[in-house]
Amino acid sequence: MKKKGFKLPTAYSILLIITIVIAIITQFIPGVKPAKLSDVIMAPINGLKDAIDISLYVLLMGGFLGVVTKTGALDAGIGAVVKKLNGKELLLIPILMFIFSLGGTSYGMSEETLAFYALVTATMMAAGFDSLTAVATIALGAGSGVLGSTVNPFLVSTSIDSLKGVGIETNQAVVIGIGVALWISSLLISIFFVMNYAKKVKNNKEASLLSQREYDNAKEAFMDNNEGTIEFTTKRKIVIWLFAISFIVMILGVIPWERFGITIFKGTAFLTGEPLGNWWFSELAVWFTLMAIIIGIAYGFNEKEIVSAIIDGAAEMVGVALIIGISRGVSFIMSSTNLDVYVLNRASTALTGMSPILFTNMAFLIYIALAFLIPSTSGLASLSVPIFGPLAQTLGFVPEIVISILSAGSGLVNLITPTSGVIMGGLAISKVEYTTWVKFVTKIVVCIYISSAIILSIGMMLIK
Repeated sequence: MKKKGFKLPTAYSILLIITIVIAIITQFIPGVKPAKLSDVIMAPINGLKDAIDISLYVLLMGGFLGVVTKTGALDAGIGAVVKKLNGKELLLIPILMFIFSLGGTSYGMSEETLAFYALVTATMMAAGFDSLTAVATIALGAGSGVLGSTVNPFLVSTSIDSLKGVGIETNQAVVIGIGVALWISSLLISIFFVMNYAKKVKNNKEASLLSQREYDNAKEAFMDNNEGTIEFTTKRKIVIWLFAISFIVMILGVIPWERFGITIFKGTAFLTGEPLGNWWFSELAVWFTLMAIIIGIAYGFNEKEIVSAIIDGAAEMVGVALIIGISRGVSFIMSSTNLDVYVLNRASTALTGMSPILFTNMAFLIYIALAFLIPSTSGLASLSVPIFGPLAQTLGFVPEIVISILSAGSGLVNLITPTSGVIMGGLAISKVEYTTWVKFVTKIVVCIYISSAIILSIGMMLIK
């Protein structure tokens, strides 16, 4: 751990500065509605309004974790896992990263990962690593999968539907093929760097990139509550099983089964009014609250203890919920001033007349810039694909490549951008500062960028 002299602004200030800069830019671009002072002031509030569903989900998921934590089951379970690994703790990293990446490539697992940060951080610290290792395991694992989306409905299906809307049919096998190459290459790069860092930290705590303050905050949040070994009693084992069931149902709830032709969950609307496969943040918030109550009862807590644990857990997530909302303020300024449409039109004009390789790499860079301003993959797909797809076809290129470029560009940026509520929220949960994350992940992002650019260029040349 290293002590820092000069301190950069907090994540909240960084997001507000970005909002102000974008608002200033709108004053000098013809055809764009200039942002007013009131727009800037209201941007965080409007962002919170837009993100109210995910913010509520985060708060109630925090309440769920508060109840589980109070039982001591997580601490006992983590202790049992670490004891069984006995020197093979490093294996946790590639296993977890692969699992998260599967979620990313298949159904766009992103916001859902916020539920895992507390558990994985506690596990990694108990195993002798640090909280930055936990963030990297989740963010780069799921992020690699999203970057190499194969059947991710929020990106792939939305993009294909957008192309259909402008009369272009696509071959999804092409998208899947390039997606697999992007997914595996970025995942392997990420695993290499994360394991290398984790190994250094385990052998020498001074190798950690965390400041002393970050380390102390993480230690207080995830380790100081453990006084000695907590017994893994039958009651706590039941809690762990209920805990696992909670996340299994969460995953079943958000995968859009009907898009894949699976209809077995059609009769499961009795709980939230929506069948599994149609759940989103409102349904997930209800589900985690229900499971918090069930777990509290199963462990033997009375009504007052359950309510108290839920409130305490939710209180821990207030900062996370706020930062997710504030990050949406940037998108609010972009859309309310029509700056997003202006940027898209200028970008499509710039790509006209380029050679295949130049088109691919310039489009990749443009999507990286667009994804910084529009972090939502489905939103970016809906806005941009109807413009870039026909342009690619007019130039004689396969329109499917646009979907892969979008996937790579937005996936790459969302590993590092402060406009991503998931990244900022995950860092807040694990007590890691944004500047520390940037220091760690920059070289990984550069390597993934190079590998992705090569894969996309080869795909453009080979696929006719």
